[in-house]
Amino acid sequence: MSDWILLRELPLRLGFFFGVLLLVALLEAVFPRRKRRYSRWLRWYANLGIVFLNSGIARLIMPILPMALAARAMEKGWGLFNWMDLPSPLALILSVLLLDFFIYLQHVMVHAIPLLWRLHRMHHSDLEYDVTTGARFHPLEILLSLFIKLALILVLGPPVAAVLIFEVLLNAMAMFNHGNLRLPLGLDGWLRLGIVTPDMHRVHHSSLPAEANRNFGFNLSFWDRIFGTYKAQPKLGHEAMEIGIDRFREAKDLHLHQMLLQPFLPERRRYAFNDKPKESE
Repeated sequence: MSDWILLRELPLRLGFFFGVLLLVALLEAVFPRRKRRYSRWLRWYANLGIVFLNSGIARLIMPILPMALAARAMEKGWGLFNWMDLPSPLALILSVLLLDFFIYLQHVMVHAIPLLWRLHRMHHSDLEYDVTTGARFHPLEILLSLFIKLALILVLGPPVAAVLIFEVLLNAMAMFNHGNLRLPLGLDGWLRLGIVTPDMHRVHHSSLPAEANRNFGFNLSFWDRIFGTYKAQPKLGHEAMEIGIDRFREAKDLHLHQMLLQPFLPERRRYAFNDKPKESE
């Protein structure tokens, strides 16, 4: 089973990535939540270009990737779930839940530590909020995330299938909850009891630090509720709220080469979580 997954990892992930991307892009074109202010083509070439750049860098630099390490860990008996005699379905479910929890903690960390925030803020500097924003991460942050994920796999020893399911879910949910989608309020309220919806995560992309430091979850919504980082709605409403950060607010900042330089540039306003902004900011 593990060998079958490893052999089909790339086509499976690419299939889900492009399938969800096209589906959400179509839905947000038909049911938009916010009026578009910047050209889709200006943003999309950079936001999708960074995806292919990140994938190439990761495969060139990293000596082993998450699913291959999970297979090695299982073979060598490394990690918590390889020491415990749990039924396979339970080990799979617990692994996916724990991986998601640590992604939530990682997300809080890159907001809490100013140096890491410099890497992460490229994700927040998008001036629109749509399906491609969910894939907009700086290569240095992607490498950091991969190192953390590999360390987690060594500690947890999750099944290979759990790692694949988590990776596919993370990519799919990131595109869904970054979608410029207008969901019926009743449906949104019901969905966000379990998963992160576009309206829930959009609050996190507010230009107000007090809102940008809320709603850190990518897949499951209850981590924010449990740890007190949940905010239901933005102060100005979804149509009127300002997306992004104030350091990068010009159309030129949306180009790929400008995005890659952003971690090395100063910012005018503090956004890091430990700066404890007031609710009025």
